[in-house]
Amino acid sequence: MDLPRCSWVNLQNPLYVKYHDCEWGKPVHDDHRLFEMLLLESFQAGLSWETVLNKRAAFKQAFAEFAVDRVANFNDEDCQRLLQNPGIIRHRLKIRAVVSNAQVFMAIQGEWGTFSNYLWHWTQEKTVRQIGQTSSQLSDDIAKDLKKRGMKFVGTTTIYAYLQAVGVVNGHERSCWLGKSL
Repeated sequence: MDLPRCSWVNLQNPLYVKYHDCEWGKPVHDDHRLFEMLLLESFQAGLSWETVLNKRAAFKQAFAEFAVDRVANFNDEDCQRLLQNPGIIRHRLKIRAVVSNAQVFMAIQGEWGTFSNYLWHWTQEKTVRQIGQTSSQLSDDIAKDLKKRGMKFVGTTTIYAYLQAVGVVNGHERSCWLGKSL
């Protein structure tokens, strides 16, 4: 039986359907997964999420299985290697940003105990229900704070998409099987 899904899901792409059904909008508190999604969302800036999702496995391999401590220590040689990798999005500024963002991510972990503690404090540990938006005061505030801390490619639209991806914001449409009960 075909379930009704959010209108943005490409039903012809099994990866996209699985991502929507099993991941998108589900609350995440695991720092490893939070870093993975932040890395992927930063590469999505200016592109479609489907493009990034289709390259997710290659990103995982290229970026040390999304191990934040390893990515934070990538050097110029690593960045050059990534620029030659046809399996990922080869954008010099985004690659360099991910390395410095990993360093900031770890600094936030040091300050807050976990990145999850930092992220979820913005909503007092609660998921916010919003539909049909691409930014909000919440994403504005978090993006501003992350930029102040030194992160790049974390504008309000990117952060809003990130918040949806990790379940801080639940944006499932009311017609979607995952949004019907909300």
